[in-house]
Amino acid sequence: MFNLFKKKKEEPLYDVTNLSVKDLDVGFVFDYDMKSWIVKEVLEYDWGNNNFTREYKVDSGDEVRFLEVEDDDELFIVLSNSISLRKIEEDVAEKIRKKGKSHKKIQFEEETYFLEEESAGYFKSAAKKGDDWEEFITWQYLNEEETRVVSLTQWDEQNIEASAGIVVKPYQISNITPSGN
Repeated sequence: MFNLFKKKKEEPLYDVTNLSVKDLDVGFVFDYDMKSWIVKEVLEYDWGNNNFTREYKVDSGDEVRFLEVEDDDELFIVLSNSISLRKIEEDVAEKIRKKGKSHKKIQFEEETYFLEEESAGYFKSAAKKGDDWEEFITWQYLNEEETRVVSLTQWDEQNIEASAGIVVKPYQISNITPSGN
């Protein structure tokens, strides 16, 4: 007999035979740099004009990082982790707090980074339902070869965070497997 009250299993929003980094979600596993990583959290960014990006908190068992995926004509992927503002040679936090602007170039670990983009937007964890978005401004810097990234993010007048990472090519992320949910 049919159970009319049984909930129908939802179909995935991705093709399981052709998964890409754009399909990642909580619980997904992928390989990068000879390690397996699991997606622990999905973070969403609203840049205005119907432009959204995702960032994934990922864990390899011995380290936690963030995988930013931007699809603007081509994929731009950055794997990063938080760093101390003190590791950036210029006093970027002071300039941001006083003038609301950052430097055009900065020094980090004896390498020069150039301002690529300044953007304002809204952020929330994808797990949170509703419109509980936080406002922020971010400055993204790239090194000369455009292989390394430093980002500065201002959440309010006093709260400024920094992260550093590497640019990842889509083919470097492999063996994407959906969660068993």
